[in-house]
Amino acid sequence: MRVGPFFGVSFLMCLMMFAVVCARCASAQAGDPQVVRYHATIDDVKYVYGTTAAVAHLKPGNILDANSLDCFGNAIKKPGDTLSMIKGDNPLTGPFFIDGAEPGDTLVVKFLDLQVDGDQGLGALGPGFGALNATNYTAMIHPPLPEKIWFYPIDHAGNTATFQALDSNYKVKIPLRPFLGCIGVAPAGGEARSSIVPEAFGGNMDASEASVGNTLYLPVNAPGALLYFGDGHAAMGDGEVAGSAVEVPMRARLQVDVIKGKKTGWPRFENEKEIMCAGIYRPVDDALRIAFTELVNWIHADYGLSDLDAYELLSKTGKIHLTEMVDPNYVVIASVEKKYLPPKIK
Repeated sequence: MRVGPFFGVSFLMCLMMFAVVCARCASAQAGDPQVVRYHATIDDVKYVYGTTAAVAHLKPGNILDANSLDCFGNAIKKPGDTLSMIKGDNPLTGPFFIDGAEPGDTLVVKFLDLQVDGDQGLGALGPGFGALNATNYTAMIHPPLPEKIWFYPIDHAGNTATFQALDSNYKVKIPLRPFLGCIGVAPAGGEARSSIVPEAFGGNMDASEASVGNTLYLPVNAPGALLYFGDGHAAMGDGEVAGSAVEVPMRARLQVDVIKGKKTGWPRFENEKEIMCAGIYRPVDDALRIAFTELVNWIHADYGLSDLDAYELLSKTGKIHLTEMVDPNYVVIASVEKKYLPPKIK
């Protein structure tokens, strides 16, 4: 059918308006929050958690797409390289200022994606570090273990890292399970804490719970929270007993949010099936007590059980994960599956 020019123009304008409306609806339905991208280098990493100038700002709901260096600052590349080449331990990407976050709030970090950013990982023995090594905390009269470095080829297609023994021909493939060994915020009281230390602000927790599918809750102690992360791990055994995981550079995609007026005392993790609380201290039994006390408090506040009922229930259903026992503080994660809890209070 042939139409007049006015009708044709009006028809085209209607189509264009309809397309714009549809595009806006699609964007809203997709929930397309702004992505903030940042690239860290050895020249701008930090070695403490503290109140310093932010490298970027994020709004609640934004997604952060950024990288981190390995715990050696990407300095160790080939056999013959030594730990003396390292500028500092656990270089951190950040800090990132989250707009609207104030002391007394809780920072929410959702792990959307973590990718090993390279083709090899590293493991090392360092004098004075490790669960079976003489340290300042566990003084021994025998000499420290010698420095050793292992290289782990990464098979991205097969999702494995290969352990090759240094003193024999033995090798074995280890499945990859990427997570961030370090993630935390500025500590309370204006303190600056080493990137080696885990505590209530998070930090070097070496918790495999800091992985895709989980959400982390951290206390906000300073304006903007000041979020740091680093120390990517491709895989790690419980306790990180020798002092290192399969250490790798990492690409991270994290979504941030803020819970106003509600502060968690210690780091918490959550997924569809479980709630988890971190206890971080020495000795390890005090770390465990902190973790379970926090879990009792969470169950009481959000699920309505009395403290003593929650305590009794956890004695029958709770689980413990010792994430590491080599840092200045040990880290224990206490958890319970949601199927054992009442419906969450709304």
